[in-house]
This record gives sequence, C-alpha cells and structure tokens, in this order.
Amino acid sequence: MGSWFMYAFNTELNDSQWGFQGDIQHRNWNVSGDLEQLLLRGGVHYTPKNSRLKLTAGYAYIQSSYYDSSAIQNHENRIYQEARIPQKIGSRFYLAHRFRFEQRIVQNQDFRTRFRYALSIDVPLNNRLLIPKTWYVSVYDEIFINGQKDIGNNIQVDIFDRNRAYFGVGYIISPHLKSTLGFLRQSTSNWSKNQFVLSLFHNI
Repeated sequence: MGSWFMYAFNTELNDSQWGFQGDIQHRNWNVSGDLEQLLLRGGVHYTPKNSRLKLTAGYAYIQSSYYDSSAIQNHENRIYQEARIPQKIGSRFYLAHRFRFEQRIVQNQDFRTRFRYALSIDVPLNNRLLIPKTWYVSVYDEIFINGQKDIGNNIQVDIFDRNRAYFGVGYIISPHLKSTLGFLRQSTSNWSKNQFVLSLFHNI
C-alpha cells in the first residue's frame, strides 16, 4: 500500500476564455514515506465560446526513486496537450472525459510519447448538485497507451502502459475548495499496486 498526496489548482482569467491549471503530487511507495515520485505540472487552458470543452497545453517535471532508496534515480520532462469534455446524465451523475497526449523526455531513454484516456464520475449524496457542504462519491478509470515499444538502450516496453482505477469520497468545503479521500489500484502487464490518495482541489 502506497500513499499519494495531491494539490490541484485552477483559475480563470476575468472576462476571458483563458485560464491556468496545475497540480503538485507527492507519491510514496508506502503509507508512511519512501518517495516514489514528485510531480510538478502546469498548463494554460482555453474554453471555446458556448462550449464546456476545455483545451489545455502544459509542461510537467517528474523525479522518481526506486523502492527503499532515498536517491533520485530518474528525471523526466514532459509536454502535454489535453481535451476535457464534461457531461451530465440525469440529475446527479457528473461525467468527464479527458483525452491527453504526452511527449516525454526521460533520462537515459529515447524520446517517448503516450496516450491517455480517463472517464470520471462524481455523484452527489446529500444534494442534487455539486455545491458547498455536499458529500459526493468520485470514481474514475484511466488507461495509458505507449506510442512506441523501443525506448532506447535495447529496452522495450509494452504498448499497454498501465491502468488506474479509483474510488473515493469527497466533500465540497466552499465554492473554491473541495477534498477527496480514496483508494487507487494501478496495474501494468507485470504488477499491480494499491494507493491511498488524499487530494485537495482549489479554484482560485
């Protein structure tokens, strides 16, 4: 069992279709510590007029450590583009589709690309709307597909990279702040791992 701690922010520029978003994630191999990854990510987003579609382009920096090792073993610089499409079904089901394309520059590897698709569903419990003082259930699944198998140094990876399945419970603290506590199962062709996830989402 590992632990992930995440802070995500989003802000819209006044009277504009533009804004900024980003997140900081601290991922541990176990619950108490032992750094697995530190991820810093930020981007600029654009929402077309009369549309709920959100288009984002951004950059991320990731440093990773092996299990039971305090030394940073891997550095990655990543550029990404994504499209997020929200959708509401009925009076309570809030869905979102996210398509992301990544260009990855990983230490000691060739240039890599990766495709990601995530489907998320939020369901309010004590209200029909996702408004302050509302408890809600949050579920999502995300699949990762590598753009190439050969990554250099005679190393090959599977086209299927990984899958993340998540279930959590959230609370909307205010119009600008909400938090979730959940459980994530991450699986590849060779291994699977459980993660305890604590997240804070901030609309600035």
